[in-house]
Order: sequence, then C-alpha cells, then structure tokens
Amino acid sequence: MTRVVAIGECMVELAPEADGRFVMGFAGDTFNTAWYLRRALPPDWPVDYVTALGDDAISDRMAAFFRAEGLGTAHLQRIAGSSVGLYMITLADGERSFSYWRSASAARRLAEDADALDRALAGAGLAYLSGVTLAILADADRARLMAALARARAAGTRLAFDPNMRPRLWPDAATMRAVIMDAARGMDIVLPSFDEDAAQFGDADPAATARRYAGAGAGLVIVKNGAGEMVLRQGADEVRFRPPAAPAVVDTTAAGDSFNAGFLAAHLRGRSPGDALAEGAALARRVIGARGALVRG
Repeated sequence: MTRVVAIGECMVELAPEADGRFVMGFAGDTFNTAWYLRRALPPDWPVDYVTALGDDAISDRMAAFFRAEGLGTAHLQRIAGSSVGLYMITLADGERSFSYWRSASAARRLAEDADALDRALAGAGLAYLSGVTLAILADADRARLMAALARARAAGTRLAFDPNMRPRLWPDAATMRAVIMDAARGMDIVLPSFDEDAAQFGDADPAATARRYAGAGAGLVIVKNGAGEMVLRQGADEVRFRPPAAPAVVDTTAAGDSFNAGFLAAHLRGRSPGDALAEGAALARRVIGARGALVRG
C-alpha cells in the first residue's frame, strides 16, 4: 500500500456543453491527477489532496466534493475571508483555451505553514506537484514547500513533478525556467510535455527534453508528446512509445493530467515502463473523447 499526496490548486470549472451552456464542476491540474489516481489505484491506497480553501459556501462545496470522490481531506487548510479560483474553458476543434479568475485564490497560501506541510507529507509514499503549484506561490512559500518536500524525500517519500509551464502565472519566462529546472533536480519522476519544453528550452525532440531533465538529476523522465512518440528515460536507458490514435478528440482538457495518473498508478503497482506508458496513454485517450476535465466511466 502506498499513500499518495497531491499538492496544488483546485478551481471551479465552467465547461461548455454542446448547446452553448456551461456546466460547473471542480478541476485543476494536480487535482485532476489525484482524482484519476483515486480511480486507478487499489481502494485501500490513500490519495490525499493538499490545498487551501476559503471559508465560504463554494469552498465548503468543494471540500465535500473531495470527500465524496474518495480523496483524503485531513490536510486541507481553510483561510478565513478567502475563496477559491475559477476558470472557464473555450473549445475550438477539440482544443481548449482558458480564462482565469484566481488572483485571490486561497490556494496561493497553501504553503504558509511549514508544520502543516510536514504533517501532510509524513509517511507518504509519493508526493505529486506541478509547475502550476509552484507558480501560484509567493517566493517564500515556494521555498518553504520545496524544503518540506526535501525533508519528506530524505524520509523516504518519492517525488513526482509535472513542469506544466504556464507563462502567464510567472513574472517572466526566465524565472519560470529557473524555478522549474531547480525543482526538477530534486524529483524522482518528472513528466514534462514536449511542446511546452520545446517552446521554453528549444529542445529539438522529446529525447532531448528527457536528456535535459535526466542530466539535471531527475531519476525517471517521461516526456509526453500528444499523439506523437513519447520518450521515457531512466539513467542511460530509454524507452519510446507511440500511443494508438484516439478515435475522436472532443476536448483535450486534462489529457496530460490523466496520462500522469495512469502512468503513476501503473508504475506504483510495479508495472514495466512500457506497460505504464500504455496505461497512461489509454486513460488519456478515453479522457479526450469526452468533455470536461473529469471523465467518469
């Protein structure tokens, strides 16, 4: 049994329906992965979500949703006078764009308490976070979170990280690149997306992305590449995998988040690298065939 802890921000999601209406839900990159991990892992493997919520009605409703979906909430922080962020999805030919309202989100304060972070991470087999997690934090809070993760890792927790680079969340691209690479050096598993890394670092192909993160110190690197060939690198060993084509692309929201969950669940259960890649791709293929971030069934 492995206890998994995911750290980040869950937001109110407004997702478009075919008739033009918007449906409200809850989603966010690390939350999406936690939600899919809960479904992919054995029922007795705890999956906890660590974030900060406000003390208003929508925050109460979000916390209740976490519990109803089987996620551990013992380490949720509640910030008086605050609330949660919101985003709206716009779709064009299956590709999504987002509008955000998150500047005052309580999740920006999730790393203010070092003791609370240590309690949340204590005994975890795997802790998962993303570049978005780091981007929304103040500099001091980001440093506090990274120190807590380093302590957890020294105590035996493995760390997994999706760089998930969102330039609009950062003061500038150079800061984003520096923080992402500094974080990756302390990670056991890094799950970048080739298109993002090529745009920011100039990588020629997914193998170059994998080599860069491995060279920085990441133990296991899995480079996602949409429908193209992805690369897994562990030390000097490299595995390449081209996922089967999706029968239909309805909405790419949470494609990478769900892949991460499928891969990590298989990896934690001891599956081979090739099988873990296939399980991650199969889950992502199902998710992009339906609308919204959280696809049931």
